[in-house]
Amino acid sequence: MKYVIILSDGMAGRPLEKLGGRTTLEAAHTPFMDSLAPVSELGMASMVPEGMAPGSDTANLSVMGYDPRVYYTGRSPLEALSIGVDMEDTDVSFRCNLVSLSEEDAAYEEQTILDHSSDEIDTADAAVLIEALKEGIGAEGYGFYVGTSYRHLLIQKNGKTAELTPPHDILTQRIGAYLPEDRILRDMMERSYEILKSHPLNEARRKKGLKPANSAWFWGAGKKPALTSFEERTGKKSVMISAVDLLKGIAVGAGMDRILVEGANGGLHTNYEGKAKAAVDALTKDGYDFAYIHVEAPDEMGHQGKTEDKVTAIENVDEKVLGTVVRGLEESGEDFRLLLLPDHPTPIEVRTHTGEPVPYLLYDSTKSIKGAEEYSEKTAALTGRYYQDGYRLMEHLLQEGLC
Repeated sequence: MKYVIILSDGMAGRPLEKLGGRTTLEAAHTPFMDSLAPVSELGMASMVPEGMAPGSDTANLSVMGYDPRVYYTGRSPLEALSIGVDMEDTDVSFRCNLVSLSEEDAAYEEQTILDHSSDEIDTADAAVLIEALKEGIGAEGYGFYVGTSYRHLLIQKNGKTAELTPPHDILTQRIGAYLPEDRILRDMMERSYEILKSHPLNEARRKKGLKPANSAWFWGAGKKPALTSFEERTGKKSVMISAVDLLKGIAVGAGMDRILVEGANGGLHTNYEGKAKAAVDALTKDGYDFAYIHVEAPDEMGHQGKTEDKVTAIENVDEKVLGTVVRGLEESGEDFRLLLLPDHPTPIEVRTHTGEPVPYLLYDSTKSIKGAEEYSEKTAALTGRYYQDGYRLMEHLLQEGLC
């Protein structure tokens, strides 16, 4: 038996008036999801434990079968694993977003945050700006590290963690009330704005109609994580396929192999088929038992408040990822189980993560299970199946009996 998880980040949502009272998942044309739904197990699962922030970090740990209440030490340290930063036990890692502020003729704290991703700046451009921060901000005991797209790191030696606000939670708001209380971190953010606002690369971006990446934003602080081996826990040789450092970092911590797919960028126009084909090859040719395919696009479109693009992202997951995986595994003759779900909702109207339960679809190629007419938040909830501790869904995926 082969096992695959397709994690469509932030895919779940809430009914929208502009979609006739449907969610983006319900509005999307998803023939592959809906063809599996009648013969699959559908249900709901809470991937974010009560009292914890609804982030992709805690939620994906749950999907992987790790109880976040036990294993979570912060988001940024997981990304540090992916980037290859060798953290000491006393180090603190901060996520360093390159964000777009409003550039009003006012003090830094009066600026408004326009975009947490600076129009999904590409990694090459971002690396130039991170280098400018390295040269222009010389705070002792702090170091910048290049990640992917807008997602980078700041490492503090012998530091303390702090509660900091994710930038995607305060889009369109003035930033003053959300700046760090720590004076050094705040001064570094203010200095980053002075350095980046007039940087030639940002001047070029404005001329192209792109938002400038004009400030660093620190959040997601935490210390070095210690995950147990996924293979030792499950007996499955596993591989992670994602464009996002967070997921690649979880893979490193869990001892999973990683496949880097050309053209996979975490955006709407990522290489969906490439990810799916890589998973099929890993399972059918390379001796892997388990593949985790993470697709960031629905979450990014939710953060940006782009209803039509989020629908398109979900349709791409259906056709180009799910369809490719199912066809490839069926053609190989392998028996397989497939779990499809989001990690958390990213509703269009709030443009950030929420902690509601998410719908899951569990398909087994060797048996027919009575499911529902389609895969959606509504049909999954109506089944009455519910995992309050979402991390236990992994045990269910790997066990022999299904409902």
